[in-house]
Parts: sequence; C-alpha cells; structure tokens
Amino acid sequence: MVLPIAMGWRHLLFANWSVDPEVVAARLPDALEVDTDDGRAWLSVVPYLNVDVRPRGVPAAAGVDLPELNLRTYVIRDGEPGVYFFSLDAEGVLGVLGARLFHRLPYYYADIEITGTDRGIAFTSERRHPGAAPAEFVGTYEPVGDAFAPEPGSLAAFLTERYRYYTTARDGTLRYADIDHEPWTLRAATAEIERNTLFEANGFDAPAGTPVCYYSRGVDIASSRNRPWE
Repeated sequence: MVLPIAMGWRHLLFANWSVDPEVVAARLPDALEVDTDDGRAWLSVVPYLNVDVRPRGVPAAAGVDLPELNLRTYVIRDGEPGVYFFSLDAEGVLGVLGARLFHRLPYYYADIEITGTDRGIAFTSERRHPGAAPAEFVGTYEPVGDAFAPEPGSLAAFLTERYRYYTTARDGTLRYADIDHEPWTLRAATAEIERNTLFEANGFDAPAGTPVCYYSRGVDIASSRNRPWE
C-alpha cells in the first residue's frame, strides 16, 4: 500500500478556459464523464509551489519543496465530482517517478523556476522528460481585488472546490484519491502568459479567448492513498 501524503500548496494560479464539452470528452477515459458549468467544460492551467512534501504523519520540516504545473479538467463518476489531470510537470526526478509508479499520475520531469517579482509571481517551466511531448510555460501572475470564499454553485467554486482526483492504471482501471483541506480563499488574478504549449502537448488546440483567472496564497492538504474505484 502506498503511503498517503501531506504538503502545502502555495501561490496558485487557476487559469481557466471554457471549451465545448465534446473537446474534453474525446480525451477522457471511458469511465469518466465531463463535468460542466452552464453547459461548458473547462480546461485549467495551474502553476504553483508544493511545500513540505512528505508522507502523512512525518513532520513538515522533513519535507521538500517542489514547483509544479498541471493541465486539468473537471469530471464526474457516479455523482462524485473530481479533477482529471492530462499532465503534471514537476521538478524532482525521484518524486516524478514515484508519482507515476505509485499514484498513477501522468507526471513529467521539468526544469521549473518560480520567483516573486515586482510584477507578481514569475513562473517558467520547460519539460525535460525523456520521450515526452515538449511543453513550455512562461508567465507572470498576481492577485487583484479583495479575498473571497467561493460561494456554492458559483463558477469559482466549480473550478476550485474539488476534493478528489481520478486517474487510470496502465490496464485502464479507474483509480482515485481524496484530498482533504480547508476551503479555498481566492482573489481575482491578472496573468500575462508569454508562452504556453501545454494544450498542444496534450492533443488540444489552444482555446480561444481570455482565461478566467483566480489566485490563492494556498492551503495545506492531506491526500489519501490512491486506490481502485469499486
């Protein structure tokens, strides 16, 4: 059994593009359905910093910090909503290999840098994973306006208040893990994205339009073990 993990998520950008549900459905496992808000599906690019990554029960001081970038969408199975990741780029070769092997998540090794600047958070990522499709992201983002808690039924809640992820094993078996954390505190965000090839790397055309963006300083999370759907 794989140990559940704990960590903190910090300085998150949720950059969200509205797309036709059929675009997403074509790239989902058969076991999952597209979850929609007002008839639209969403693809989200999420850069952030993992801090104090460790097995649950281990002191935070023993953890490591790892920046990460993912492309995700929103799904449902038997009435249970969750997130489905098309790709997750991260630093740390051992962490990437462990996540792929034990958590069945599509992690890829990348060179990533996240820094604070007078323009907000600067984030750059270049995938270095052998044999994988190339993927790059270069952008800066910062919060604007007042902090708020997403109201139930709102778009912000649909895009952020997700407490489960789904994935599949190599044999196609659906698997999932539950994520425990306090509700999000968000702010609207501005984002200047200079380069983003995550969509193309995952077989999508780049969505049209301006993304809906939110920022969060972060939450501390605890994940269950990854287990098969029954």
